[in-house]
Amino acid sequence: MKNKIFVAGNIIVDRLYPIAGYPERGQLTTILDGIGQSVGGAVCNVGIDLKKLMPDTEICALGLVGEDEGGDFALSVMSGAGVNVSHVKREGATAFTAVMSDVNTRERTFFTYCGANAVFSEDSFSWDEVDADILHVAYILLLAALDAEDGEYGTKLARLLCHAKERGIRTSVDVVSETGERFSRLVPPALRYTDLCVINEIEAGRTVGMELRGEDGSLLTDRIKPCLRALFDLGVGEWAVIHCPEGGFGMDKAGNFAACGQIPTPPGYIKGKVGAGDAFCAGVLAAAHRGMSLADAVRLGNAAATVSLNAPGATEAMKTAEECLAAADLFGEGTLPEIPD
Repeated sequence: MKNKIFVAGNIIVDRLYPIAGYPERGQLTTILDGIGQSVGGAVCNVGIDLKKLMPDTEICALGLVGEDEGGDFALSVMSGAGVNVSHVKREGATAFTAVMSDVNTRERTFFTYCGANAVFSEDSFSWDEVDADILHVAYILLLAALDAEDGEYGTKLARLLCHAKERGIRTSVDVVSETGERFSRLVPPALRYTDLCVINEIEAGRTVGMELRGEDGSLLTDRIKPCLRALFDLGVGEWAVIHCPEGGFGMDKAGNFAACGQIPTPPGYIKGKVGAGDAFCAGVLAAAHRGMSLADAVRLGNAAATVSLNAPGATEAMKTAEECLAAADLFGEGTLPEIPD
């Protein structure tokens, strides 16, 4: 097994603006002191988390950034965390998100410019570069060139994933959450060539046409296993895993089920929730790379997500896999909702 994972897709610079309050349409608000920036997107978040979880594994970024200050910043942050950025090409303008953070309500609003991410495709790299155990690509629905229609495979991303599998590379995907009908059109083609599918409950439900939350927001636990089975019906090859605030739930191709409830944390522990989904995904990928069982993968994903909550940013709090599991053991087992068949 090659001790290497590639993370491909969205590379984003988040520009953070604290505001006095969100204005009504056509009105003005004040941007306050404390403007900052950080990296975001799957390549940055999952890549850095994976490197922290497994310092002895080579983690490679694959994507596009611009010949601009944002590109310099993203590459600097990733390389500073130990991620190999030599495969990232520079083209166009770096994608960014303007994050408006209301200092009173703590609510955030996001305005995204897709930039170079929109043109990232299979033509952006050579397969001779991608010599790895796992190729993780994210996010479906936010990579325009890969979301484009393909007459043979359904989407260009499905074609890319098929070519990866033909080279003996295990494939993994994640999806961005959005409303609309694009889930049922763009995600299933990719799942036919996906070994490891790690997505949240909203994304999973919209992919298979099965809402996992009721009108009151409660998790519809009786739909978890049917939803996981439906993901396998769409073509997932090894593991289908769903994460949500209540915990993590996984199934393997043989139908074996594993679950882990939300891990309790001490008062004041949670500093921010941005990046928890990417942290969960990184934990599952780390477990898959290490040959761990599905049950241990769900547990590590849950532990990594919990550890990520201890800092305002997406990756700052992440620790090694062993330290994440030790933290989970210290906090104790969460309450796991009953999951009927």
